[in-house]
Amino acid sequence: SCCYPLFSMTSIVELFPKCRKLAYDSRQQLAQVQNGILYASELYISLDELERQLDIMEQLVHRETPAQRQVWKRKILELRENGSSIRKQAERIDRMVHASTRHQRDRQELLRRRRGTKQVSDEEQDLNNLADEGQSLQQSQSMVDELILSGQASLNGLVEQRNRLRGVRQMVVSIGDKLGLTNSTMKIIERRDITDAYLVFAGMIVTCIVIYFCWFHF
Repeated sequence: SCCYPLFSMTSIVELFPKCRKLAYDSRQQLAQVQNGILYASELYISLDELERQLDIMEQLVHRETPAQRQVWKRKILELRENGSSIRKQAERIDRMVHASTRHQRDRQELLRRRRGTKQVSDEEQDLNNLADEGQSLQQSQSMVDELILSGQASLNGLVEQRNRLRGVRQMVVSIGDKLGLTNSTMKIIERRDITDAYLVFAGMIVTCIVIYFCWFHF
């Protein structure tokens, strides 16, 4: 990883692709945490590294021209918000896992104490049934939470795509001014931009409907 003493050997242009890759890898690791393949602590390591690299980028912004500083500040902010969103989702999953583990441990301890005083009885069987029902309910809740997290990730992706499209549009407008594109061509580009916005909102609405349906279904 990069260190602050290497400032003089590092440029913001070199660090940006690395930070974007860290953000992408963190998003992939979040999916692994959701599926129980990866511990949340391993994801936190990647997010901490992303934060360190973004801190370095902020220190390097002042080397850029005034026009470029705002562009880089916006990119850094987007990556920070992305990392913060991933961390919040990971912390929520981590709490759910710990709650489930604690539930299992308490259940086993209660049953062990009861077995120490008498054989399995109807009352203990009822307790087992209630515990199984509670576990089933918790699993259903976990599935709903995973759907919510997946929906949040999809919305974040749509927002990020929207920001990229806005940047492309601004670039096209700038190039159009230099090349002298016709007004009709620029109107076509603007209509396409509006269509993209409708697609983003439609995706958000569909995601909310799916989450609403799953919540009341489970």
